[in-house]
Amino acid sequence: MREDVEALDIRDVTANWVNAAVLQSQIDARIKALADLAHTPLFFGRLDYQRTTQEGQRYYIGRRHVHDGGGDPMVIDWRAPVSQPFYRASRRDPMDVRLRRRFGYTGGELTAYEDEHLSDPAEADRAGRLLQAEIERPRVGPMRDIVATIQPEQDEIVRSGMTGTVCVQGGPGTGKTAVGLHRVAYLLYAHRERLARTGTLVIGPNRSFLHYIEQVLPALGELEVKQATVADLVAHVEVRGADEPPAALVKGDARMAEVLRRAIRSRVTTPAEPVVVVRGSRRWRVPEYELRDIVAELLDRDIRYGAARAALPQRIAHAVLVRMEQAGEAPDDRVQDAVARSAAVKAAVKAIWPQVDPAKLVLRLLSEPEFLAEHAEGVLSADEQRAVLWTRPPRSVRSARWSAADAVLIDEANDLVERTPSLGHVVLDEAQDLSPMQYRAVGRRCTTGSATVLGDLAQGTTPWATTSWPEALAHLGKPDAVVEELTAGFRVPREVIAYASRLLPHMSPGLAEVRSVRESPGSLEIRPSRGDADVVAACLSALRHEGSTGLIAADDRVPALAAALTDAGVPFLAPGEETTRDARLTLVPVSLAKGLEYDHVVLDDPAAVVAAEPDERTGLRRLYVALTRAVSGLTVLHSSPLPWQLG
Repeated sequence: MREDVEALDIRDVTANWVNAAVLQSQIDARIKALADLAHTPLFFGRLDYQRTTQEGQRYYIGRRHVHDGGGDPMVIDWRAPVSQPFYRASRRDPMDVRLRRRFGYTGGELTAYEDEHLSDPAEADRAGRLLQAEIERPRVGPMRDIVATIQPEQDEIVRSGMTGTVCVQGGPGTGKTAVGLHRVAYLLYAHRERLARTGTLVIGPNRSFLHYIEQVLPALGELEVKQATVADLVAHVEVRGADEPPAALVKGDARMAEVLRRAIRSRVTTPAEPVVVVRGSRRWRVPEYELRDIVAELLDRDIRYGAARAALPQRIAHAVLVRMEQAGEAPDDRVQDAVARSAAVKAAVKAIWPQVDPAKLVLRLLSEPEFLAEHAEGVLSADEQRAVLWTRPPRSVRSARWSAADAVLIDEANDLVERTPSLGHVVLDEAQDLSPMQYRAVGRRCTTGSATVLGDLAQGTTPWATTSWPEALAHLGKPDAVVEELTAGFRVPREVIAYASRLLPHMSPGLAEVRSVRESPGSLEIRPSRGDADVVAACLSALRHEGSTGLIAADDRVPALAAALTDAGVPFLAPGEETTRDARLTLVPVSLAKGLEYDHVVLDDPAAVVAAEPDERTGLRRLYVALTRAVSGLTVLHSSPLPWQLG
């Protein structure tokens, strides 16, 4: 297929150099999409239908459509409707499938296959050995796709329609991130033309996480999906500072949107004098009371500040044209445009509806107590206003030490001035950690599109972490979104998730415990530590196993552990760096552990992880995240007593 595209000669089919450039770029993109991936087989399954249906058809299922030299299909794309029974058929409902075959691979080489005779009542209903082996396969390098192991409840979410927003609540190991990424791939397959115009975006919590997942979509043949963090979306200023938790809480509160709206609208002033436009020998006068009516109408419509400012000169010019027509003249649109661009009208617009710089407006709000008090009256308390004010106001936008929360405020102000363009579909992962203002920032990017929201309320580790999906979805601007819950765990061993779930009643009461389908006796080890040497020894022991190893520790413990590993001659990586066969240990600050996974995890001093957070609930949630990063085995070392909530 790739060679056919490479052999295309476009010299005689393009009318000009522009057509040739566009066509060549499309050909290049097609060649890139058809690249061979050495460890990614073209097919992983087969469906044999009953002889009584579909003429006994047999279909091979793979990551992408593959056809032969004559154009006849050899492998069916996993997203095609005919592939759906591969994921949903069962003995209770075989969906006309006689036999489902799964193929097993090792390093891209076909090594095994396993059959399920769905229409044979004598065959026992059991979990497939190959399916289990694929789920448990050691993890070296970035995140893999799960296209060969998608479960029925996951498939329902993946194939849900594009018109609505879906929120997926899923505990550790339930595959919610993979489900979100595969949903993007499915939507691009089912609605490619529309999404090619409007665009798609995956939003993750940090760069390490995005690096970890970045190979999933290309492995499925999708190369055009952009990835970003929330900080990337709101990067109107350079973030060089950090807020204390009380300030961050107020700045992230949705009430700040109303404070900003009031501040921006306050820039509009009441007309104090008429507008007089000179045209030839005539003077046309628009009285101040009529100007006030025009301004009041634009304010009542509550449209964007910039859009209203652009409309004001045309409204004034229209009032002038009405007077011209009453005087017997016959002006046309060109005259109205000329009046709108006249010096008198420009001066009036500048005085009545001045331009607004969003960053300067936020700077003034955070610097001037009187200005903030005027627009926060009845919205923020006096204590809340004091919390967000800078103790030493900067002189300019450039010299200000903006925080991440400040950048979100500037983004909100920017949207109040000029509408933010909307994408066709947005995937928001680890959504539980976003503030209401951050939800609004993401929601602006999909106002006319849909979203897939992924998260786990139990893993919220910020002081402003959401406690309710309906509340979060309302801030996102998607109050009618469907909330789905994944409770079957496929990644974390049963022994490990049961131990971590001891924390749930103390940090997220009422949240369903994940039921792991994986039994792995001996996967959990808890023992005291006498110092960094014991931690290094535990890492070396974990490295004797196949796959990746993660050493997770409280952030302030990372420098000491890095030094201990270096002294012991143990090579290690930072989060986001790709593991290799020679370097399989990653030293992970607990603040960056969310969303990552390792075959074996060594967790250093749980009590230090909890103590590093500003409150106990956040600390326990941070510990819950760290405890649930292991795929095969977890070793917990404690130099101080374990948190009592672990029992």
